[in-house]
Amino acid sequence: MTPETTRSRLVPMRPRDPHEPGRVASSLELFFDLVFVIAVSVAGSQLHHALSEKHIGNGVLSYLVVFFGIWWAWMNFTWFATSFATDDWLYRLLTIVQMSGVLVLAAGIERVFTDHDFRLVVLAYVVMRVAMVAQWLRASHSAGSSRRATLFYAGGIAIVQVLWLIMLVLPAPVQPVVLVVLVAAEISVPVVAERRGMTPWHPHHITERYSLFTLILLGESLLASANAIIEAVHDHEALGPLIALSVLTLVVTASLWWIYFWPPHHTAITSLWRSLRYGYVHYFVFAAAGAFSAGIEVEIDSITHHTELSEVAASYTVTIPIAIFVLGIWWIALRDNADRVVNVVVPLGAVLVLLDPLIPVPFALTAVFMALVVATLVLRPPVRRSAELG
Repeated sequence: MTPETTRSRLVPMRPRDPHEPGRVASSLELFFDLVFVIAVSVAGSQLHHALSEKHIGNGVLSYLVVFFGIWWAWMNFTWFATSFATDDWLYRLLTIVQMSGVLVLAAGIERVFTDHDFRLVVLAYVVMRVAMVAQWLRASHSAGSSRRATLFYAGGIAIVQVLWLIMLVLPAPVQPVVLVVLVAAEISVPVVAERRGMTPWHPHHITERYSLFTLILLGESLLASANAIIEAVHDHEALGPLIALSVLTLVVTASLWWIYFWPPHHTAITSLWRSLRYGYVHYFVFAAAGAFSAGIEVEIDSITHHTELSEVAASYTVTIPIAIFVLGIWWIALRDNADRVVNVVVPLGAVLVLLDPLIPVPFALTAVFMALVVATLVLRPPVRRSAELG
């Protein structure tokens, strides 16, 4: 420990060893994830209400925008932490500032869905991103060959945050267009920054973090399954269908878990392109997992006659997220580790799930199709060849 470190109790933020043995998620990272449980839950709840009230277009678009803010803040912290985490007091403090932003963002989600008011969400998002600018600037002092990348991250993020604030004072009709441009700008920063001096990432650590967030999202679906049972206790006329929905939800959620954790994810991020693909496609995987739980709540409303949606439309609120989740994971992690049979069965299963609402007892068939996909995975283990792919 240097005299400077002793005096300030700060550890130099040097790049972490990407091959560090035994690297796992820290208690701070797990604590950080807790606030995202709240934000995801609020977003899912608002999506559920929007869909049940037949505000499908507004509900889906609002959900996708809000979920981008949640996902992007989480993902940026996660990749930064795998490269530069020090766990000293300043690192912890800046992380807690980001957590406060997530909580404020969660408080503003309802306004987005009901009034298209993005002010509170954007302000909270900017707070989180400014904290990340501070982290990147600090890392730049000891980043070595990654210094140019860290400075570009800091500068790029800072510029985009100024533009987010400017968006808030623009006329309402212009804001949606500007929002799309700013989302594109946000996701472009890592692409350009990493080409200026790649930051190190720990494959096992980063994929463990994604796995943990997936578990959080699937946990929302298990909560929806429990809600079906709770509703059944209070509505004896719909007892059978609600109990059946609860069981089928558990089967499908377990199947999604099985599919997600079947391939070795760390082999999916062996290059910059593959890492970007893995990270960015997870937006659709995560958003689908969150929307699945909202869809289950819509199905409960359908069974108890508390929604304006038809039975077919209500079923689609469940089957579309399932299909997106399965296809997303198949593309970024599963297909490179699978043989020809698995690479046919998994996407075919997703397509059949999409067709289920057109068939009587659709959700029961969804569970059957998902179980058959899992059975195929059990019989045909991963071939582990993705490390050979560039």
